[in-house]
Amino acid sequence: MSTETMTNIPVHVSLIMDGNGRWAKERGKERVYGHFEGVGSVRACVEASVEYGVKYLSLYAFSEENWNRPQEEVDTLMGLMVKAMADEMDSLDKNGVRFVVLGNRARLADELNVTIDSCMECTKDNKTLTLIIFLSYSGKWDILQAARKMAEEMAASPERRQEIEEMGVDGFDRYLVTAGVPDPDLIVRTSGESRLSNYLLWQGAYSELLFVDSLWPDFRKEEFRKALESYAKRDRRYGKVK
Repeated sequence: MSTETMTNIPVHVSLIMDGNGRWAKERGKERVYGHFEGVGSVRACVEASVEYGVKYLSLYAFSEENWNRPQEEVDTLMGLMVKAMADEMDSLDKNGVRFVVLGNRARLADELNVTIDSCMECTKDNKTLTLIIFLSYSGKWDILQAARKMAEEMAASPERRQEIEEMGVDGFDRYLVTAGVPDPDLIVRTSGESRLSNYLLWQGAYSELLFVDSLWPDFRKEEFRKALESYAKRDRRYGKVK
């Protein structure tokens, strides 16, 4: 199916990038080798998103739980992120891609935060695609920090207590780190695992889910196209009867 005939394109596609370690192990390599190869899949999915007209592409790059991995692997991942941002930023900017990082950035190294801020500032006015990297993120952490923000606001403004207590879902959304970002229409997880792993638990309530066997370094443009085709066949009801 070509870009001309593809219909029902999701506004926001989110990818859980899983399988780098297994991909490397199958080739007799260290786990970190898979992470380096996975950068190519990120590049391919960004290009495909631009080609098909997806407006938001988000990637689950590093969870709060991933801090429990061996320190050497964590250090390699963080270094890879700094390098990838520096290497890819000119290309992202030229192609109209806005770059955003969301998560518990207080846990990130100063060097990485400086690089992130520079990349976000450089691309802040781009409109073609918003690329969101979830870094040091988990769904439970996001909901908890949102609840804390709401409680702090209530304590600081007692006169707004009733207003805050009566707010609906949309009102709570603004306390999440994804405030202003549309909920994902489609969440894809690679590597054959069938779980969300603490990812976008609030925002993904009505997302279409797709679990594919491809390991992340093998998930390129063709696999992305197939995911869009699968989504196009779905009938989203949001609890209603059609």
